[in-house]
Amino acid sequence: MKRRDFVKLSALGSAAVLAKSCSTSSDKKQVPILEASKKIKVVSTWISGIDANKEAIRILSSNGSAITAVEKGLNVTESDPNNTSVGFGGMPDASGVVTLDASIMDDQYNCGSVTYLQNIEHPISVARKVMEETPHVMLSGKGAYDFAIEQGFTHKNLLTESSLQKWQEWKKDNSFNLPHINHENHDTIAMIAMDANGKMAAGCTTSGWAFKKHGRVGDSPIIGAGIYVDPEIGGACATGLGESIIKICGSHAVVELMRSGLTPEEACREAVERIKKTTKNYDDLQVGFLAMNIAGEVGIHSMYSGFECALQDENRSELIKSGYEFEWE
Repeated sequence: MKRRDFVKLSALGSAAVLAKSCSTSSDKKQVPILEASKKIKVVSTWISGIDANKEAIRILSSNGSAITAVEKGLNVTESDPNNTSVGFGGMPDASGVVTLDASIMDDQYNCGSVTYLQNIEHPISVARKVMEETPHVMLSGKGAYDFAIEQGFTHKNLLTESSLQKWQEWKKDNSFNLPHINHENHDTIAMIAMDANGKMAAGCTTSGWAFKKHGRVGDSPIIGAGIYVDPEIGGACATGLGESIIKICGSHAVVELMRSGLTPEEACREAVERIKKTTKNYDDLQVGFLAMNIAGEVGIHSMYSGFECALQDENRSELIKSGYEFEWE
């Protein structure tokens, strides 16, 4: 049964880091606000977003939908064995197991996510199936895996030799000191797209924090934390230390800040400020937000330098460095 059919029936049946020193906040850097343009456009986190954007813009240029552009664009990164933060080749957890999280959302509040998914290469596509083929928003663990197999996805060993060797090296230390999340060691790719009809969608996919405690889930699959889209306002996504992003419902906060009148860049910056206010020690804490409003205006801001986003439309493809609060030393 399709999700919409289920919802209709239900309605009838019921009455529903590493910074040892940093600059002061007065020294914070900003990037110019990217101009508004209500044309097809894709923005995504980090340099890996460049290749993902190419596939997404190809779909949008053929009059494809924003939701399909997000899914297929993120599939590119999920299949890249050289990207150790996402999908195939992703870093394992402390037990040596690769577990994946993903979420996807359109601008009509339809959304789906998966957490703790194993042995499926494309969690973002499974998340879309959750959105479209079930009455649920989130499936987890073995339930998510069984659902994926039912939907025609194939079992695949996601642990590459390179990632296995890195885990073995870490394990030798018998150290539970996790790698810092910074510009050299980040853990997500997130994307926001606008199609030719002005419709928006967002998605996020990750293998999570390298060598995390077995069972850990971050912000990426949580609607309102890792991603959020509102039809009247726009969309936002997050990257960095998921625990801190979850605590302020980061992406939802950015969208609501835009609703209050802030530009996307101002909203991203204010969300980072909230994390500063709610965190006792942020010396090793990198978080970043990326947002696009319904006019097509884009903003980006992070706690520390090093965050960047890839932007592509019909006329250009570029990597944009984020404004930030502090500089890595």
